[in-house]
Amino acid sequence: MIITIDGPAGSGKSTAARKLAARLGIPYLDTGAMYRVITLAALEAGVDLESEDMLTRIANEANYELDLGPTHIRVSLGARDVTEAIRTMRVNNHTRFIAASPGVRRALVEKQRQLGRQLGSLVTEGRDQGSVAFPNADIKFYLDATVERRAERRLHDFLADGEEVTFEEVLANVDVRDRTDSSRIVGPLTVPAGAVHIDTTPMTIAEVIETLLAHLRQAGLWQPNGAASK
Repeated sequence: MIITIDGPAGSGKSTAARKLAARLGIPYLDTGAMYRVITLAALEAGVDLESEDMLTRIANEANYELDLGPTHIRVSLGARDVTEAIRTMRVNNHTRFIAASPGVRRALVEKQRQLGRQLGSLVTEGRDQGSVAFPNADIKFYLDATVERRAERRLHDFLADGEEVTFEEVLANVDVRDRTDSSRIVGPLTVPAGAVHIDTTPMTIAEVIETLLAHLRQAGLWQPNGAASK
């Protein structure tokens, strides 16, 4: 069973994907972590972030691994665990260059599909999962929220990780990412065909999860006893 959850930064899709996967007992894939680890690799290599050839080469040759489970994703680059390192503001500010690269997106979408084939079932979240990576997913969701609410959530995450940033900085970053994600040529942020659209602005994460489960139950993909139908 493939479940996709798409949406802009701060919409709650990462937390929702992780918690939904835990309820279903299947792995979850944070595709943003893939773009972030390529960003980190590019930054550490000192390559021109506007060079399509160099970014594509990094995406195809970087030695990174993803450890996926129902409640976690660990990311390694070479011999290092970079799960926390890829969440810094420095990486966050440069991910848009990597996400806009057609070559990088092709390489990572293929990697995502490989993971889907290997795992069989997963909850995957990102910005093009239901529209590009898994257009034939069993069910697709699109989460959204006001830009202010999304910036608040991102600020909370940064502060929890020890990053010294202001709300204004995060709001500006979210706004830039929104415009970049929606206007890029390859895999732009969009509501996938047939996706269930959910506004998470007034919702707690518990309410979001219950809403997702209700739609899964309605689609015949999950039962209240916890058993998935596929």
